[in-house]
Amino acid sequence: MYALVEILGKQYKAVEGETIQVDLISKMEEGSSLEYATVLAVVDENSAKFGTPYIADAKVKATYVGDKKGVKIRVFKYEKRKGYRRTQGHRERYSLITIDQIIA
Repeated sequence: MYALVEILGKQYKAVEGETIQVDLISKMEEGSSLEYATVLAVVDENSAKFGTPYIADAKVKATYVGDKKGVKIRVFKYEKRKGYRRTQGHRERYSLITIDQIIA
């Protein structure tokens, strides 16, 4: 059983017991519980429910695990024969949440 859930404007596949990486959720303590009611679809072995846009009584309960940094991205701008070179780096931060229960 899995659910498609919308978290901070993006869609994720939530499977019970798995840890997923989502955009940074600010000011959360580790171990705190989260609940999302923006469930788009619930797929079971025998059936599937799809919302328009959300399923009315479906919820996904999760636990906040912690933060993580993504891979470093280097942006290099260069123009030949002009002496123009710029290097800039960026590293995105993510939150890890564990899916505890899918209520459909």
